[in-house]
Amino acid sequence: MDTRFDLVIRNGTLIDGTGSPRRRADVGIREGIIVAVEPSLPAGAGAEEIDATGKLVTPGFVDVHTHYDAQVTWDPKVTPSAWHGVTTVVMGNCGVGFAPAHPDEHQWLIGLMEGVEDIPGAAMTEGMIWEWESFPEYLDAIDRKERAIDICAQVPHGALRAYVMGRRGAKHEEATPEDLEAMATIVREGVAAGALGFSTSRTPIHKGIDGEYVPGTFAGEQELFALGKAVREGGGVVFQMTGNHVDMAEEYPWMERLAREVGCTVSFNLLQTDQKPDLWQSMLTKLDRSAEEDLPIYAQVAGRPAGILMTWAGTAVPFLPYPSYMPLHHLPFEQRIEKLREPGLREKVIAEKPFSLGEFEDFILNSFHKMYRLGDPPNYEPDPSESATAIAERTGTTPQAVVWDWLMEDEGRGIVYFPIFGYADTNLDTLGALLQHPRTRLGLGDGGAHCGAICDASIQTFMLQHWGRDRSRGGRIELEAIVKTMSSDTAGLYGLDDRGRVAPGYKADLNVIDLDGLHLHAPEMIYDLPADGRRFVQRADGFEYTVVSGKIIRAKGEDTGAYPGKLVRGPQSAPTAASAS
Repeated sequence: MDTRFDLVIRNGTLIDGTGSPRRRADVGIREGIIVAVEPSLPAGAGAEEIDATGKLVTPGFVDVHTHYDAQVTWDPKVTPSAWHGVTTVVMGNCGVGFAPAHPDEHQWLIGLMEGVEDIPGAAMTEGMIWEWESFPEYLDAIDRKERAIDICAQVPHGALRAYVMGRRGAKHEEATPEDLEAMATIVREGVAAGALGFSTSRTPIHKGIDGEYVPGTFAGEQELFALGKAVREGGGVVFQMTGNHVDMAEEYPWMERLAREVGCTVSFNLLQTDQKPDLWQSMLTKLDRSAEEDLPIYAQVAGRPAGILMTWAGTAVPFLPYPSYMPLHHLPFEQRIEKLREPGLREKVIAEKPFSLGEFEDFILNSFHKMYRLGDPPNYEPDPSESATAIAERTGTTPQAVVWDWLMEDEGRGIVYFPIFGYADTNLDTLGALLQHPRTRLGLGDGGAHCGAICDASIQTFMLQHWGRDRSRGGRIELEAIVKTMSSDTAGLYGLDDRGRVAPGYKADLNVIDLDGLHLHAPEMIYDLPADGRRFVQRADGFEYTVVSGKIIRAKGEDTGAYPGKLVRGPQSAPTAASAS
């Protein structure tokens, strides 16, 4: 038998990641590289073959905003991202991570990550074996471990500042010239060793478990520019920044100057807020102006509203500030549900006046007009008439009573959906406009993070299912554009130009997808992290096969046990004509 290829994907409808129209094609793979994309390859040409008749064939998806920095030290499958067709992730976002780290800073860094990203501290304490101090040593440590998909790293400002400045850095003191040079040296060394860039956080939402803001939140321009320059000098690509979502217009001038004067790509988070629901439009205007100057500055946007999931087993419980509920919150789940079922407790709690937990927290816990029953299948574009407030008005009860009853569904595992960002207009039209702007890139899924309150690492499935197939309240997005958004666009943002397209010479990361059978399940709380830590996960049907470097890592919804994934060190060049032949 003529086996010219290690793997052939045959008879599929190819959406190649470039935005070009779909077409019928066979794909031949050899030694982890796509070597042939033809209308038809000879019968039996593959040592292994996949029949993709009636299925989509796409590039593997590249998720540029995750927080797997701890999880990659114990989880070779990098779940749940791998369940949703993701074959490359970028971690180290938002200025939080675990290197560089002095030995006496380990628990402090865990507390910072726990507070900012809601990853159980006990899970990180038990799961991580600290085999590093410097950032290059961290890369070496995670490089030694096997995994299913590729991972990429960034140098985090929080860990960097604390490592160099100690308590002064954590307390936001101004960096001295000596501090700046020391931090810049570490950034240069980090990107030279393989980090794709540097990340920082400037939002007041991000606080460690001790209530302190992430180190670097109030850093001055001198510090930001010194570190951006170090990224460029070390051979890195991206300066990633999570800002205060209502003050992005004030941040934009220095980001624009950084892109112009330093030359590294600047990526910032852009979300619609209820406080300034039209700010996104002016930000797109600024991006258009930067594009005219050909400045490398892009906004990361979400594929669906940043949604907080409220459930008795989770972090965000609407009744947390109610006096009669507060003593129950830290009980084990089963004991808590038993208490919540006691006669009269529901009426007692909802009649009480809640305490104030802070402006942002109060907004979330008291905005019953933004609380919806998520349901199964989950509805991420609910109508305002379905809110707890609207239902209470129609039925003559209180929003608190409506939410309580939703939470008690499914043996106390009911989920209430609170679209905190991206839903000020109570539809997804704004997100649709953001997703399709040439200077935005899909991100903000936060894979590996927000374990008790957010479950958006499934955005890739949602993009295909909701935006590409099912949306009924407004316009859909062409599948070719969706695939490009999740593959070549995100790969290109971080200089990963060897992937994100199905073409000869490119890395053989691919998906075979049954679009008609694509189905996103409701999130579920599981306890599979170290120390029995909890996390929301969301499963999907319809991903028939996922391939990384020519190896099938998932087939028919199951892991195959193959671990071809690698740590990607530094930007990757696009294939040349010679390498594609």
